[in-house]
Amino acid sequence: MSHSLVTMSYIVAAILFILSLSGLSNQETARKGNYYGMLGMAIAIIATTLGGSVIGSLNVYGILIGALLIGGTIGAIAALKVEMTQMPELVAIMHSLVGMAAVLVGYANFMDSTITIAGVEKTIHEMEIYIGILIGAVTFSGSVIAFGKLSEKISGKPMLLPGRHWFNLALLIAVIVLGYVFLQQVESGGNAILPLAIMTGIAIIFGIHMVMAIGGADMPVVISMLNSYSGWAAAATGFMLSNDLLIVTGALVGSSGAILSYIMCRAMNRHFLSVIAGGFGTAPGAEAAAIEGEVQPIDAEETAQLLQAAKNIMIIP
Repeated sequence: MSHSLVTMSYIVAAILFILSLSGLSNQETARKGNYYGMLGMAIAIIATTLGGSVIGSLNVYGILIGALLIGGTIGAIAALKVEMTQMPELVAIMHSLVGMAAVLVGYANFMDSTITIAGVEKTIHEMEIYIGILIGAVTFSGSVIAFGKLSEKISGKPMLLPGRHWFNLALLIAVIVLGYVFLQQVESGGNAILPLAIMTGIAIIFGIHMVMAIGGADMPVVISMLNSYSGWAAAATGFMLSNDLLIVTGALVGSSGAILSYIMCRAMNRHFLSVIAGGFGTAPGAEAAAIEGEVQPIDAEETAQLLQAAKNIMIIP
C-alpha cells in the first residue's frame, strides 16, 4: 500500500472517529456512532498493517494476525457477557489496557536499537517516550483501582492519607527530577533505564493514590478523567511512533474526556483541579436549599397529562 493511500485511509478513519464522537453524544445516534468508530478502527488497523509500518516475513504477519484474533475474541466475549449496569467497569478496565499499551510501547521504543536519530531530534524523542510512559502508567494503575471500586472488589470509601496533597506534590517533583536525570543519562550514554523504571513506579503509585482518595459516588467523573488520560497516552504513543492517526485520535479522546470531566465537575459543584490531583471524594458540596412553599398533591391521571404536554422532563433521583 502506497504512502498516499495510507494517508488517505488515515484521513477517512479520523473523520469516522469524529463522527463517532458526535454520534455518541446523543442517545438516538449512539448506535450509529458505534458503527462509525468500528469502521474507522478497522480502516486504521488495515492501513497500518499494510502500509509499511509492519516489516518482516510472513511469520511476523502471522503473529500479528494471531494477536488480533486473540484480542478481538477476548473483547467480544467480555462485551457480550457484561450487563449494561456493568459498562462503567468494562470501560475502566479497557482504559487500563490503553495505559499498559502506552507503557509497553514506550519501553519497546526506548530499547529499539534500529532508531538512528541524534541531537535535538533525539532529545525530543526521548521526552516523548518519558511523557508517554508517565501518562500510561498513571492511567493503568488508576483505571485498575477504578475497576475495583466499581465492581466492589475494593471499598468505595475514599482513602485519605494525612498530607496527601504534599505527597502528590513530592511525587510530581520526583517525576520532574527523574526526567532531567533520564535525559542526561541518554545524552551521556549512561544507565537511562533506571530513572525511567523508577519514574514508572512513581507514576503507578500516583495513579493508585489519586483514585483511592476519591469516593465511590464520584467515580463517573473519575472514569471520564481516566478516559481523557488514555487519550493523551495514545497521543504520546503516536508521537513516539510518528503515527499521525494515533496523535489525532488521542487528542480527540483526551480533549473530549477533559471537557466532559469539567462539565461533570461543574454540575456536581466540584473543583476540576481537585479531580486531577485526587482526593476530592469527601469535599463538601453545595448546601441544601431550604424547603419553601406547600406540597401540592397530584394524582396519576393529572401526572400523565402533564408529562404528555411537557416539552422537557428532568428526572432527579
